Formats: sequence, structure tokens, C-alpha cells
Amino acid sequence: MDNSLKPKIVLGIAAHPDDLDFGAAGTMAHFAKQGADIHYLIITDGSKGSDDMNISSVELVKMRENEQKNAVEIIGGKGVTFLGYPDGELQITLELKKDIIKVIRTIKPDIVITMDPSMLYSAKRGFINHPDHRAAGQATLDSVFPLARDHLAFPELFESGYLPHKTPTVLLTNFDNPTFIVDITDTLQTKLLALRAHASQVGNMEDATKWLTEGAEMIGKTAGYKYGEGFVRIDIR
Repeated sequence: MDNSLKPKIVLGIAAHPDDLDFGAAGTMAHFAKQGADIHYLIITDGSKGSDDMNISSVELVKMRENEQKNAVEIIGGKGVTFLGYPDGELQITLELKKDIIKVIRTIKPDIVITMDPSMLYSAKRGFINHPDHRAAGQATLDSVFPLARDHLAFPELFESGYLPHKTPTVLLTNFDNPTFIVDITDTLQTKLLALRAHASQVGNMEDATKWLTEGAEMIGKTAGYKYGEGFVRIDIR
């Protein structure tokens, strides 16, 4: 598959801290090595994602924000924005789209990376996609096209200096049916280091390393790479 994308600015948009690193940290690091500016936008506060009975939501939010900041630094990113929506309650609202549009129009990315909202579940992998993932992916697609493009969408943003932006390419993380594979052979170890930063979410890094490496190998070999990450690529006309 074609692997010629060389963006100058990449914006990853996801529901929770760690979502982008599980699905696309190798790709983010790959683009960063090419010289791209990498930015993350995390929509929810991650306040529910723990099986530790002794931790509070307030403590967890702070912990996960710090983990995400560290992971972005590891992959060579420029920074991360947190919107702070309640974890587990994300809805596709105009307010959410407006918040996403602000960031898109500020960052002005060549590529937006988010999760494929059409992925409801994967029986093959025994995986039900988190509803926050689906909501984040759909709200991001709606924001990229047409809302961030049109100056008359949320005219108050235009009047406040948020000028329209047309994002040329969207990459949707998709593990089962990718149409575009990024070669992460040189950045797989960076991806694993980024995930190690999410200590509150990755209980056994040895097991995680094993299945992530095996998954990257399976995806990569379909395109002739040792390791890869898979996406559905949309080039917007």
C-alpha cells in the first residue's frame, strides 16, 4: 500500500488518554521523525477507567493527564489539549463539535487521526468498541467535514478569529479492515514506550508488548512491512 503521506501538522483526536497511543502512536512517531508537528486532543477526562477500588476520580484524572503528556513527549509530539468531558458519558452534541472545530481551526492539520466510528465491535478479537470512542470518532468526522471548513458554521467562531480550515486527509484507526498501512518498523519501540507511560491503564506491560507486537506484525505483513498500523484513509475532495 502507498505510504507516501508526509504531513507537516497532524492532529490526533480521541475520547480518552491512551486511545491514540494504542491505535496510532507508531504512526505519530513516524510522522514526527519526518518533521511533522504532532498534537493530541483528548475529549474526556478519563475519570472512570480504573479497577483500583482505592482511587478517586479526581486522582485518576490528574494521573491520566500526566501519563498522556508524558506519552506525547515520548513520541515527539508538540502538546496535548484536554476538553474534560465526563468519561463514559460522551454524546455527539453541537457543543462537542464546536469545541473540536476550535482546535482544528487553531492547529490547521494536514491529517486528522481518530477512531473509526463505524467499528461497533469485533467478534474476531472479542472486542466491543467503547461508546465514547464511537462518539468521538463521529463528532470528529462531522467537525472535519463540513463544519470546520464552512465559515457560516458556528459564525461566532469565525467572528472570534477561528478561520475556516479544510483538512486534506483523515486516518481512521481500524484494526480489522484497514485500507492504508503505515510502516512503523522504526517506531514500534517508541509506541511501546509511549504505552508504558500509561501505567494506570497497562497492568502487565510484558503481555501488552507481546500482543501489540504480534498485532503490528500481522498488519504490517499485508503491506510488506515488518510492523504496521492500519487505518481507513479518506482523502477529502
